Amino acid sequence: MIRAVPRALAALAILAALPVVAPAQVVNNENATAIVLRAARVYKNLSGLQADFRQRLIDDAPGIGTRDSRGTIYQSGDTKFAMRWSDPAGDAMIVDGQNLWVYVTDNPKQVLKYPMPTGPVYGANFMGYFLENAEDRYRISYVKSEVINGIRTDAVLLEPLGKDMNFRRATIWFARTDNLPHKLQIVEPLQTRVLTLFRVQPNVSIPPDRFKFVVPPGVSIKVQ
Repeated sequence: MIRAVPRALAALAILAALPVVAPAQVVNNENATAIVLRAARVYKNLSGLQADFRQRLIDDAPGIGTRDSRGTIYQSGDTKFAMRWSDPAGDAMIVDGQNLWVYVTDNPKQVLKYPMPTGPVYGANFMGYFLENAEDRYRISYVKSEVINGIRTDAVLLEPLGKDMNFRRATIWFARTDNLPHKLQIVEPLQTRVLTLFRVQPNVSIPPDRFKFVVPPGVSIKVQ
């Protein structure tokens, strides 16, 4: 998850579809807001989502360097969300409709169990967190158009207006093809997180077991 709740656990947002912009055409901040609002509508109407991800954490502290991880994101409706890591294998962050589970192999003898979030949570559902009421919560500005993995995207900068956010600013690359996020760069208090999505599949049926956390033998549950 957006390791605001341990290391590789991430997370992060989404978007867009402007007509192809000619080099001479100016894309302003009003367009950027429209991109984010369109993304929010698309996200709200998703029945399901699956995407592979690659995450890089860049620490501000000297000597730590970068940490890379990868896995798959799943979402079904408003109440089920999961990030399952393949590297490091076994790490997981799962919202099962009743609880939020966080398990990292750095601490293999314990899994954290949180109450079901009542709204989008940073790291537990990065899409909803960045898109919900975005116009009221962020200063939104257009950054650039860029091709990511062969797909034309529009990069939009979100700067929090309030003091209660878990990040300083976020740049989100919204694909013009599917109105979904394909890359996020999130500047957090102690690190920068770069999350790139591949093989994004909207409105797919997700197997129920993707949202079920099975406590490994010998692992204790720590209720938060």
